[in-house]
Amino acid sequence: MPLPLSGPTGPSRRALLAAGAASAVVSVTAGGTARAADRDDAYDPLLARAATQLTGGAFDAEDPDFATALRTLDTQAATWWRQLDRTASRTALWPDLSPASDPAHFGQSYTRLRTLATAWATPGTSLSDSARTEVASAEVVDVLLDALRFLHSTGYHPGRPQSGNWWFWEVGAPRALMDTCVLLRERMPAADLAAYTATVAKFCPDPDRRTHTPSLSETGANRADKAVIVALRGLLTRDPATVALARDGLSDVRDNGRNSLFKYVTSGDGFYEDGSFVQHGSVAYTGTYGSVLLGSAGQLIALLADSPWAVTDPKTSVLYDAVDRTFAPVIFDGLMMDALRGRAISREKARDHNDGAAALSHILHLASGAPDTYARRWRALAKGWIRRNRNTPYLGLVGIPALARAKAVLDDSSIPATSRLTGHFTFADMDRVVHRRPGWALTLSLSSKRIAAYEAGNGENLHGWYTGDGMTYLYDGDDLGQFGDHFWATVDPYRLPGTTVDTRARADIGSGPGTGTYRPKNAVAGGATLDGHYGAAAMELLADGSSLRAHKAWFCLDNAVVALGAGISASDGRTVETVVENRNLHAPGPAARTLTVDGHGQPGHQGWTARFDAARWAHLEGTGGYVFPAHPGRADGLGLHALREERTGSWREINTGADTGGSATPVRRRYLTLWLDHGTSPDAASYAYVLLPGASASSTASWAQARPVRIVANDATAQAVEARRSGLFAAHFWRSGTVAGLTASGPCTVLVRRGREGASVAVSDPGRTGVTVRVELPFPVREVRRADDTVVVAVGRRPVVTVRVGGSRGRTHGVEVV
Repeated sequence: MPLPLSGPTGPSRRALLAAGAASAVVSVTAGGTARAADRDDAYDPLLARAATQLTGGAFDAEDPDFATALRTLDTQAATWWRQLDRTASRTALWPDLSPASDPAHFGQSYTRLRTLATAWATPGTSLSDSARTEVASAEVVDVLLDALRFLHSTGYHPGRPQSGNWWFWEVGAPRALMDTCVLLRERMPAADLAAYTATVAKFCPDPDRRTHTPSLSETGANRADKAVIVALRGLLTRDPATVALARDGLSDVRDNGRNSLFKYVTSGDGFYEDGSFVQHGSVAYTGTYGSVLLGSAGQLIALLADSPWAVTDPKTSVLYDAVDRTFAPVIFDGLMMDALRGRAISREKARDHNDGAAALSHILHLASGAPDTYARRWRALAKGWIRRNRNTPYLGLVGIPALARAKAVLDDSSIPATSRLTGHFTFADMDRVVHRRPGWALTLSLSSKRIAAYEAGNGENLHGWYTGDGMTYLYDGDDLGQFGDHFWATVDPYRLPGTTVDTRARADIGSGPGTGTYRPKNAVAGGATLDGHYGAAAMELLADGSSLRAHKAWFCLDNAVVALGAGISASDGRTVETVVENRNLHAPGPAARTLTVDGHGQPGHQGWTARFDAARWAHLEGTGGYVFPAHPGRADGLGLHALREERTGSWREINTGADTGGSATPVRRRYLTLWLDHGTSPDAASYAYVLLPGASASSTASWAQARPVRIVANDATAQAVEARRSGLFAAHFWRSGTVAGLTASGPCTVLVRRGREGASVAVSDPGRTGVTVRVELPFPVREVRRADDTVVVAVGRRPVVTVRVGGSRGRTHGVEVV
């Protein structure tokens, strides 16, 4: 379903409470209920607050940033105002949204009317009340009221049964309609308001149930959105029970908290304790649905603050903790990592910088009502994100309300700008891994029988076949446009970095109504984190609709990521490839970024391709290095292929959605692709390569020569590396076995780091198949300093670490010994 992530959001709570009527005080009895008169007094201040959340309230129109945001709003509103059909014989309000009876069309029509109403209510636009004469201002209102009546009679009213995408009926249309009613409430006839609120009451009566499917309880972002809709309806109808119903929907009072937004879930939709966020049952969706939940819940908390319906659930801390635990690790310099955006990657108007800006806005909005210990930390995070993104500046992406909050942070010298977050994050409950260093970050998009490899539907994400097959996203602080610069419209979707694929042609993923997911049958996807700094991850690849199988592993170190593949087999007779890199070199230009292979610069013209049978290292200017070390099982002649190509595509080719469909205008981008060719009949084939993000050509050559990381196993039993300088050993065991003196009793991921002060051990069971795992260490242990309550250590010359992994959901278990 489409996600309403664009448009302005609300101002700070302090500003809201200081603004005009919103400063009214409401008395609450000792029992927590408001007297009737006080309730009556509460509606107008809260409605004024809701309107301010849409317009931003007072601002300095002379400020260049506000002037730009105002001009953007005015330009869009003026365009739709000119194109609005006012004739008596019309069948739609806009020609491209005809007929208006279509749910997708009336849903989008309400969104446009909200923009027009916002412009009318915002001083300084050409449609604003302040910019026009009384007669002209009344004309704008009359046209808007007439348009709302047209949509009501033609498309959206209680007498129509739902058809098509339920989201337009229950979330998209009612949200935009209620917002518009809030803005026009003082000019809207009572009969009109009654008709519109009755319609919304029919299709979105409460936040708890899907009206289209009453047996389905709403969860996650959909519940949060509906809570806001119900609250606005309650305020507009001055119905205290309806407002209370909205507030209670956040906590799911109706079902005793079963679907509360303020709890950690262990299955299905919502926030998980390890920082994961899932929507649609099996999709890693922090970057879109998670952000919507954060925004809508935060908005309602701010809207109802200091009123008889204030949100007082003590478990709101789950929402607050999610900022640091769920969102901060997956935002890089203001960009939302694409591995967390599901099918939204195919939306031309909602790219990584747009969804990143939306999440940042929601975080700052939430900060306005959160305890100061949270709020100051979030504002410092936001300040760093905003300052570092000069590629797609935040201040040019958001509306006036979000802009006001951001500028307040930027102008406050007492708030420091936080540096880039570093560390290793294993999100076991959504099959995602994030490895962050000061200058770069790498994200792994995995999948399993628990988490979908991709989601498609409603015409979206038509070429997302391999996005969950171990795709590696490299984020470089010097190239923030890598994925946001038309990547998905132009990249070869058969050659996504990090994936092992066969070369068969694929049909577009289902483009009919509704959404669908594909979950593979493999159990292993995930890994372990050591000291919050190092990590290892693994995934068993069981290719969709193919005989291709592979064991894939990644080892994330100080300045490198080692990628290993083993047991690669296929019987379909198609060529199998492992894609090392497919880098977006952006729009055609006069200079080509140099590719160096084993010290020799390669041609830079488009269409150039070559095979290197014995390559040891490569370097791409502006990105970093790639090393191809010898490893157990490596076959001579494994070819490194390189290709420079200029690709042309369009967003329409990957998204034909009713309200998110892309442009058919061709877009050109240049790419440098590196891949390993396993041939047409691989049998237990393998690969190994090392990513050195940000490294120079000389340091890449030195790394290849010095071999600071040794590959000690890469087969059906285990994949393992040893980094001697850091004292680190890391392995994923596919079955019981011994590697470099360390023995595992069964499948597990193990990391061991030894130093002068002792050793740290981390163990996980990413396949979630075991009950206990025993790891025998190859060095003596005399004492246990710290251990999780799931770990028991038998000390001695050959110590055994026994880990109770059953029921741990793939999380990491740790112990420190000397």
